[in-house]
Amino acid sequence: MVLDALHSERFVDKAPAEVYATLLDEGTFLCSVRTMYRILAEASEVRERRNQLRHPRYEKPELLAIQPNQVWSWDITKLKGPQKWTYFYLYVILDIFSRYVVGWMVCHRESGSLAKRLITDSSEKQRIHGGQLTIHADRGTSMTSKVVAQLLADLGVTKTHSRPHVSNDNPYSESQFKTLKYRPEFPDRFGSFEDALSFCRTFFTWYNTEHRHSGIGFMTPEDVHYGRAEAIQLTRRRALHEAYASHPERFVRGTPEPPPLPTPAWINPPTTQSGGRESNIEMEVSHFH
Repeated sequence: MVLDALHSERFVDKAPAEVYATLLDEGTFLCSVRTMYRILAEASEVRERRNQLRHPRYEKPELLAIQPNQVWSWDITKLKGPQKWTYFYLYVILDIFSRYVVGWMVCHRESGSLAKRLITDSSEKQRIHGGQLTIHADRGTSMTSKVVAQLLADLGVTKTHSRPHVSNDNPYSESQFKTLKYRPEFPDRFGSFEDALSFCRTFFTWYNTEHRHSGIGFMTPEDVHYGRAEAIQLTRRRALHEAYASHPERFVRGTPEPPPLPTPAWINPPTTQSGGRESNIEMEVSHFH
């Protein structure tokens, strides 16, 4: 009788104390709260009975790129339009190893169908084949849309997402947008859609082909992405060694070396039990260098 009452429609998601108090208000006493718990335990039903929103458990993404076109990060940022509350939407796909922008577009709105078009075009230009690439994004509506998910499945591309409210899960896109918006010529507002498009054309050409990026040994993203970094490194080293040979007194620390070549790029590197980063990636890195 007690278990039947606890299973009834009005009490099925109520705690025993609530059931006890409600029945008492109606002039009914079945048993004590403690007895209700004992009966539920015997039926293996001691658990949270309240009807609550259950949040899914989001895994921390751990992604490693040791060469171009292994991991892309993409995001959308707003560009202020000519009037208050008007915006244009800048979509950017970035290779996390080379920092090369493989695709971008400016649109009047944010949508999964537009993102699908950009991802498709970028994948074709980079000749991406199935099983090669992981694309990472935050949990915006375009990023999690069914149309984008279906496209990535069709292309054989793995998709990952940031955890909610964790900006560090998408650091490369965040950093790239900061570079964009801290350029001295970046305006407070764009006068028109054409102005925004023209600015982005100039910016991304500069970013890919001229910008010496500190995160990739002060190479340009284009040089790293298309395999020219090692040849450039040899030229830099030769110039430094010749300078040292001519005037060793100028180099108090010995033979100078150029900035190191790009290292493996992580999104959330795994940690050891002692809290340090994993270091067992030398074998994987050797496949690239």
